[in-house]
Amino acid sequence: MARLIKQRRVAGESPSPPDENVLRVEPGEDLSGITARLAHVSRVEVHFPKFGDGRGYSLARLLRRHGYRGELRAVGQLTRDHLLFMERVGFDAFELREGEDAAEALSAFHDFSDAYQR
Repeated sequence: MARLIKQRRVAGESPSPPDENVLRVEPGEDLSGITARLAHVSRVEVHFPKFGDGRGYSLARLLRRHGYRGELRAVGQLTRDHLLFMERVGFDAFELREGEDAAEALSAFHDFSDAYQR
C-alpha cells in the first residue's frame, strides 16, 4: 500500500474514508469548471500520470491562486525528487508510489536550503 506524507511527516497509509468529498484533477483539465466546487471538498488530488509530466505543478499553483486553502495532495508517479518542488507550488500532501521509502522521501525537503525563485 502507498505511503502518505502530510505536513512533512509520514501520515501512514493513503486510503481515504469512502464518505470523504475528494476532487481529483487530471493534467490538462480546465480549472474554470471546478473553482465553484472548491469550497465544498475536503481535499483536492492532482494526478501525475507519468514521471515527466509537469502540468500538475501549474494546476497546483492555479488552485492556490484561486483561493483553495484545503489539503492539496499530489498522487501518481511521484518520487522523492519531486517533493520539495511540489511543496513550493502549493502541495501539502504526497501519496508516494508503492515501494517508495517514506523516510528517504522526507529527506528530500532538506536537499536545498536556498531557492532562486520567490
